[in-house]
Amino acid sequence: MRPFIHINCAMSADGKIAGEDRTQVRISSEEDKARVTNLRRKYDAILVGVGTVIADDPHLTVKGANYDTNPVRIILDPHGRTPDEAKVLNEAAPTVMVTLEDCDREWDCEETIRKGKDMIDLPAVMEELSEEIGLESILVEGGGRTISEFFRSKLVDRYTVFVGGLVIGGAEAPTPCDGNGWVLDEGVKLELMECEVLGNGALLTFEPKF
Repeated sequence: MRPFIHINCAMSADGKIAGEDRTQVRISSEEDKARVTNLRRKYDAILVGVGTVIADDPHLTVKGANYDTNPVRIILDPHGRTPDEAKVLNEAAPTVMVTLEDCDREWDCEETIRKGKDMIDLPAVMEELSEEIGLESILVEGGGRTISEFFRSKLVDRYTVFVGGLVIGGAEAPTPCDGNGWVLDEGVKLELMECEVLGNGALLTFEPKF
């Protein structure tokens, strides 16, 4: 068993999630930001990779919620790079850190899961999150390499992307599904389930067909 996994992100009209220097760019409209706030309330956990933590230092919490009502924060950090002072380690919500098996880094968090030798074993991690912690649903919010690994592992149940009215440019600028090579042979087929205008942009909802 594993949790239901929903990937949600925002990209520019030219398919970028940040500039080439990884500087955070505001892409979402006010309407989309409100949608994301409501979306977070529906999920047991919010997951990001360590690159997002280092670049943006997010809280990964819901406005008005507390330690008991916020979603669990899950950080994929293979080599233990998350700073001790990162906001995802504050007392606003429970945090689960996920590393490789040979990483001995410790944090002041609720739990640390160590799975995989060369790369994090996502299926095993998802199984443990379901069976040991009781998580039934996870909202994955990035970054591009993290999203790519979920698609590579065929662990995506829903994919929503807000396309904002902005062009960023840059051959090396990160995309929603980043990394080297094809995510799978010939890519991942998606079925468009819904398209909704939200301010100066559009929200696309897809169901992957693995």
